[in-house]
Amino acid sequence: MQTVDDIDKLPDELLEHIKQARRVAVLTGAGVSAESGIPTFRDAQTGLWARHDPMSLASPEGFARDPALVWSWYAWRRELISRARPNPGHFALADMAGCFEQFTLITQNVDGFHQLAGSDPVLELHGNIHRTICSVAGRPIDHEWLTRHADSQPPPSPHHADGLARPDVVWFGESLNASTLEAAFKAAAGCELMIVAGTAGAVQPAASLPAIARDQGATVIDINPMVGEITRLADWHLSGTSAAWLPAIYNDLLSAPSSTERHP
Repeated sequence: MQTVDDIDKLPDELLEHIKQARRVAVLTGAGVSAESGIPTFRDAQTGLWARHDPMSLASPEGFARDPALVWSWYAWRRELISRARPNPGHFALADMAGCFEQFTLITQNVDGFHQLAGSDPVLELHGNIHRTICSVAGRPIDHEWLTRHADSQPPPSPHHADGLARPDVVWFGESLNASTLEAAFKAAAGCELMIVAGTAGAVQPAASLPAIARDQGATVIDINPMVGEITRLADWHLSGTSAAWLPAIYNDLLSAPSSTERHP
């Protein structure tokens, strides 16, 4: 593993790996959105929320015990997100997608900022806080229904008599969406380059994706101010924030030959 601290100069060897890649996968975590001013899940547990165990706020059991508390917690988090905006790292990834034959963006974040910055499609491993589903049927609940039942905390579900509205996010103890996870595994196994940004690799199964990519021969780049589990298996560690490094990588790609010239 090689560490790079100088954001103004990518090593020629690394730049060549990036330029020559046909199939690229990117995995982003909470650090990418933290740079937009959005606190991570645990960092958000301040003030009123500091006395609540995370399991009481983000688990099926916690929702069953006190659905109003959980609904209020996520309403508060959505309000925080609504006051923030995507940062240069989000926009750089959206722009970068056009530089490669195949580009798969995988995120652990639930804020929807990648889409807001222009990325499409995005594999959302942990769901999206802006979507709402029935707690029993799992079917989507639209905004009009939620508005009409805003006096209830949480609103009832239109899909099941015993159902309640809940955020479409993956809670502790829940399984990830099978098709989304399968697509992420496929992208990791088939990529030539994986960029990991803003995640320490503490949460499975997302944390296994860089290892899968490395085992299949891909070059793995870890972008993080801190050294973590991902750093230890990466080929390159770009020490710093994704809001700084991702635009720098994209700017270097702009100076590269076109994809046709690079891949005759």
